[in-house]
Amino acid sequence: MSAPLRLMAVHAHPDDESSKGAATMARYVREGVEVLVCTCTGGERGSVLNKKMDRPEVVANIAEVRRAEMARAREILGVQQRFMGFVDSGLPESEDEALPEGCFAVQKLEDATAPLVAAIREFRPHVIITYDDDGGYPHPDHIMTNRVSVEAFEAAGDPDRYPGTGDPWQPLKLYYHMGFTKERFEALHEAMMERGLGSPYADWISRWEDRPAKWPVTTRVPCGDYFEIRDQALLAHATQVDPDDGFWFVCPRELQQEIWPTEDYHLARSLVDTAVPEDDLFAGIHADEVEPACH
Repeated sequence: MSAPLRLMAVHAHPDDESSKGAATMARYVREGVEVLVCTCTGGERGSVLNKKMDRPEVVANIAEVRRAEMARAREILGVQQRFMGFVDSGLPESEDEALPEGCFAVQKLEDATAPLVAAIREFRPHVIITYDDDGGYPHPDHIMTNRVSVEAFEAAGDPDRYPGTGDPWQPLKLYYHMGFTKERFEALHEAMMERGLGSPYADWISRWEDRPAKWPVTTRVPCGDYFEIRDQALLAHATQVDPDDGFWFVCPRELQQEIWPTEDYHLARSLVDTAVPEDDLFAGIHADEVEPACH
């Protein structure tokens, strides 16, 4: 029997894994792929976005609550997960606001990357998925997650870099999440309007900058059958998601499955030959390149 394929998803906070690429991970897990989510921070400075959960006992214990939510989401998705041990940086209200001392986003790049290099060398992923260099949106932890992921992808296979973090392992492909594209939201908007549902996306689309995408979509992974699991995992993060009055569930799931049944990515690095567009994150990876993991 050949060794299983392995996928690593690198995220900034608990809940990011459920809003970005969750259906992809759920699909691959159920096809026998080993999936590890690396969560850089504990989300300690995140706001309680669900008003129903904005209670004193929740706010006072937000770190523990968010870890418990992550554990539930991890179980729903069927993935492995570990925290990288850094503290949430929070989202500054202005560009002039200083980030908290010691938080993830102000770490030296090498210090912030070392735990991820160790995780890569232990888990030995063939593919890594993370955010683009704008972080998907400009949260300092998301931007730092991109920097750390790129650095780790480049360094993990070099025996001279990051000594003491395990035997070298070179991942073969690195992808950026491309879930928030104008094309996708326009398609969902038009479908909702045609069906008389109204659409929450009109104002957002009207303010979208009319310029070419910085990172074009290269890879669309069919995973509509797993949108229900994605939604269940997202709902596990109850402090962040309101099931009755939230952005994530405005568009009916059945309509999403019909109109846009994929999760989309940009192939940022590849050490294997592959032709784009792709429909599989493991395209171009052959059986003789799949070695057993060490764990």
